[in-house]
Amino acid sequence: MRIFGKGRHRPSASWRQATDRAFTLIGDGRYEDAGELLTRAADLEPWLAESWFNLALLHKFRHDWEQARAAGLRAVALLDREAGAPDWWNVGIAATALQDWPLARRAWQAYGLKVPGGSSRPKGGPGAPVSGEPVGMELGSAAVRLSPEGEAEVVWGRRLDPARMEVLSIPLPSSGRRWGEVVLHDGVPHGERTTSTGHSYPVFDEIELWAPSPVPTWVVLLEAATEADRDALEQLAADAGFAAEDWSSSVRLLCRMCSESRMPSDEGEGVHLDPHDHSEPGHPGPLGHRTDGQLWVPERECGVAAPASLVRGLLDGWVADSPDSRDWRDLEEVC
Repeated sequence: MRIFGKGRHRPSASWRQATDRAFTLIGDGRYEDAGELLTRAADLEPWLAESWFNLALLHKFRHDWEQARAAGLRAVALLDREAGAPDWWNVGIAATALQDWPLARRAWQAYGLKVPGGSSRPKGGPGAPVSGEPVGMELGSAAVRLSPEGEAEVVWGRRLDPARMEVLSIPLPSSGRRWGEVVLHDGVPHGERTTSTGHSYPVFDEIELWAPSPVPTWVVLLEAATEADRDALEQLAADAGFAAEDWSSSVRLLCRMCSESRMPSDEGEGVHLDPHDHSEPGHPGPLGHRTDGQLWVPERECGVAAPASLVRGLLDGWVADSPDSRDWRDLEEVC
């Protein structure tokens, strides 16, 4: 088979050695040295799609999106299959990071995904290509691992397109992320979260923050006599267009191996002891979300995502609805 007049052939031993060494260096975080080797490999085998795919991958790791887009486009120009190539997925991520929406649409469609019409069209009439941001892809819910190389935290979100997710949980302050932010994420899931109904949701790794949220995160200690009292605050916040989350119930500490495996989620499935939960039972907040399976602990550590002008009124209103069973204290802005 011939591409652009050049014969396809097995890569040389020198190409393989340079590439193998480069990925070892990438694993050690030595991106500059890896880049030199992958550039040398591309010079040795410029007609090999893998040469440019590897460079695009390296630039993605470095968050150098201009270079990732350029190398990715060279890779897809050399492909010998019509759809489903991961080369197109990397192009889509780079294009999304750069808000190059025409290229992002082209990438997702070339990969084999259906992309609905966009919000804007360039001049040229009804037949002109759609250029707006991809919307309405209806990819559903998923989870994203924030800060995957650091103090990783898995939170729930809504997929906006194949490379972006809106965070719907309230992340812990250690993640540096807020409710409502949009993060760019990688294409290959690392782990799953399952529900009692049998539904399974992929866990993607965050690459970087794509759009920040202006809504601050607060931590507050609640006195909630019952689960219904706790639920009332979460509903009150949601009705106001913001969020509250009982971190005493929703947070689990997992080792990396467990986090990247197939794990059950806590979505209203009742209290049960989880052998993979490495937190300390009976303690509210990040150090333990489980009791012995029977006892409700009235003191709850709660995250609230709301503007400073609203948060105290929200909490006071919650208490006013049932002052005998509710109270709050120690409100602090944490992110």
